[in-house]
Amino acid sequence: MHKPFVGGALRSAAVTLCLALALPAMAADTPPKRRPSASDPVALGRYLVKTNGCNDCHTAGYGLNAGAIPESQWLTGDSLGWRGPWGVTYPTNLRLYMAQISEKEWMDRARHLQMRPPMPWFGLRDMADEDLRAIYRYVRAAGPAGQPAPAWVPPGQAVSTPVIDFPAPPPAEAKR
Repeated sequence: MHKPFVGGALRSAAVTLCLALALPAMAADTPPKRRPSASDPVALGRYLVKTNGCNDCHTAGYGLNAGAIPESQWLTGDSLGWRGPWGVTYPTNLRLYMAQISEKEWMDRARHLQMRPPMPWFGLRDMADEDLRAIYRYVRAAGPAGQPAPAWVPPGQAVSTPVIDFPAPPPAEAKR
């Protein structure tokens, strides 16, 4: 009869050996990423857009393609709607949006505008000024591109685009 190994020493040694052999190979394929310096706000903005999830919604197909979307298509909005109790919202074409406003207007809007879900507006509100300016400068440097996203649709109205349905939040009593 076969007895299972007890104690884990052999298993630990095997895992350690596998990691010791695999990590150098993985490191060669994925160099460590460094946050660009604020002295290059466009590079910093690109980094922030890429690492803070902006493309996840504002770039069509970004998530489904594991980020393998040409940078020329980044932040051009999407016609995939997000439906919930607020109605249906669409990710804005930030390339067109930023082309229409000044950096000062962007800073004010990022600090004070409350947007409909799923936009995490509170994340923008809490960002450092340096980061908000860098995002603005990156998007402006990328230039206008694409078409405007569809407009918000109030609750209960039909839409002709694909949507992702958000469940309604639990009742206030259930949140305890």
